[in-house]
Amino acid sequence: MMKKSLKSRNNDLANTQRQLEILSNGIFADGELPTFAKKLKETNQFPLRPKKLEILQINLGYMCNQVCAHCHVDAGPDRKEIMTTETMEQCLEVIQKTGAHTLDLTGGAPEMNSNFRWFVEEASKAGIKDFIVRSNLTIIRANKKYYDLPEFFKKHNVHVVSSMPHWTRGKTDKQRGDGVFDKSIEALKMLNAVGYGIEGTGLQLDLVYNPSGAFLPGDQAALEADFKKALKEDFDIIFNSLFAITNLPISRFLDYLIASENYEDYMYSLVEAYNPMAVENVMCTNTLSVSWDGYLYDCDFNQMLNLKVASKSQHISEYNEELLKNRNIIINQHCYGCTAGAGSSCQGTVA
Repeated sequence: MMKKSLKSRNNDLANTQRQLEILSNGIFADGELPTFAKKLKETNQFPLRPKKLEILQINLGYMCNQVCAHCHVDAGPDRKEIMTTETMEQCLEVIQKTGAHTLDLTGGAPEMNSNFRWFVEEASKAGIKDFIVRSNLTIIRANKKYYDLPEFFKKHNVHVVSSMPHWTRGKTDKQRGDGVFDKSIEALKMLNAVGYGIEGTGLQLDLVYNPSGAFLPGDQAALEADFKKALKEDFDIIFNSLFAITNLPISRFLDYLIASENYEDYMYSLVEAYNPMAVENVMCTNTLSVSWDGYLYDCDFNQMLNLKVASKSQHISEYNEELLKNRNIIINQHCYGCTAGAGSSCQGTVA
């Protein structure tokens, strides 16, 4: 397992321009595979345009207590980028006037932002219907100051979405680090203890699965059934839903693909699995992503490639819904990951 982010290791792929060069050249430049724009044109879906804004996804910082092998954020303890209260206040102003019904807080580990609880409390007053926090689970057991997070989440009726690569220790620790599985199980038990995942409580606990290698996820419903059976039998843990997410060929996963000589084969798999039905509901059409420093992106993945929205309104401080509604969505070859098979988004499959 890697111990530091690509950025801290001065890895070539810490440069987003280098990632974009790889995605735009080679098998796509020579026409061996069609670019994503060409594929959209073939199915009369170009350009991609936003629909009604439903989800505001806010990245509170790239700092994390883990250094996961697949992380598209390149998060870790060494990443110091963190959202300030000034930017949070600008986000709160937008939350109060936008039509978005879901607030999705992510990171890194969003809980590691020192103003996380204040922000949740303030945002809770804004009338958001679905308040999501994407927790890596182990943060709950990382330090005593986080032990009461399950109670805090319950108090604010937070919808907890947590990464769980597999129901076995070996596969989970291989992707996320030694000891992660056991701490994740402890955290899930703590969440169950306060009512999360329990029928009738209204406290939603969902898990996120993404493959550990250079392959696409299996059927989401079948995976959910397997996860539920194994976690219940082995640990008496229950949860609501499982989201199966395709790994996009960016950041650390791109690094893995290149190092393992799987890049071209993986891109072939994504292109061959292209599903025009999935295009209709990709997350960039109903979601706006806000970076730790307040810039606006069509999705979380574009944020990690530094592909800002194609609009004069590019920062949360100058948010303009009319301008943003009339933009074209920025695309590149990584977008194949969201349109392969049943599709993929932060909410799981889309087709």
